[in-house]
This record gives sequence, C-alpha cells and structure tokens, in this order.
Amino acid sequence: MREIVLVTETTGLDPRNGHRLIEIGAVEIVNSAPTGQEFHRYLDPQRDMPAEAFRVHGLSKEFLCGKPLFKDVVDEFFAFIGGNRLVIHNAPFDLLFLNAELTLLGRSALPTSCAVDTLALARQRFPGSPNDLNALCSRFRLDISSRREHGTLLDAKILVEVYAKLNGNR
Repeated sequence: MREIVLVTETTGLDPRNGHRLIEIGAVEIVNSAPTGQEFHRYLDPQRDMPAEAFRVHGLSKEFLCGKPLFKDVVDEFFAFIGGNRLVIHNAPFDLLFLNAELTLLGRSALPTSCAVDTLALARQRFPGSPNDLNALCSRFRLDISSRREHGTLLDAKILVEVYAKLNGNR
C-alpha cells in the first residue's frame, strides 16, 4: 500500500489571516517502509515572516524570496502524491493550508478523507499524554538529535517512524 507522509511549514496559524505555506516535505512509503522517493520544496509566501513563525522553523522572508510559488509546484506535488492516502500529524491544520492555496488557484480542495491524522491516532492510543512529534519520539525512543528546528523533510522522515510505531509495524 502506497502512502505519502506529508509535513508543511507556514507563516502562521490561519490562512484566513493571510498566512501561507512556505515549505512542503513528503516521503513515499509502501507497506510502511520508505522507498527513497521524496518531495521537498521551499515556497515564497510573498509576505512577511512573523517572528513567532521564524522561531519555529528558522525560515526567513529573505531566504524564501525568489523561491517558487505554490502555483509553480502544485502540479509536481500532485504528481508525487497521486491519489494516495496522506499521513499527516495534525492533518486538519496542514489540509487547511493546502486547501487555502488550492482555493487561491481555483482548484478543488483535498477532502479530509484523503488523510490519516497521526495526532488523532496518538491521542487515541495515549489519551491525556503529550502527543506532539517530540513527545512521541521520546515515547518510542526514536533518535531525533539531528532535529534542531522544524524542517518538513526531516520531520516527514521522523513521522514515517512514528506512524509505523503507532501502527505496531516496528
């Protein structure tokens, strides 16, 4: 079974307030194992970078200026994900941003049914416990020492392992 583990970074918390996608990272897995196929793009949000967001991911407006726009990579992104199920930690958040970008382009939104939310899975398995990616890595004894800041491709690779652990596959 082919699935795409997907992570995004944004300029803030709500696209209705003008926040935009700035980074997409995705890792292909087949039967829970990474295949080596990856998708990674930085995106120019064409807006400022709030200090709170910069503290999370370390991506500045200057760094992102001149990177492709979402409209420039959307077809390549869809070619990579195909019609396969997405695996996303806090899927409603990422889908909100992806769908906001798609709406700006006049394209159809991704349905919530296209994604497995690993945050929801973790909350079911570990109710009342912290279930952010760092907490899950600690719980599953996964080495994330190379993770200094949020970065989509690294976080997607980490999420591959967390997803496998949540499903009892490793």
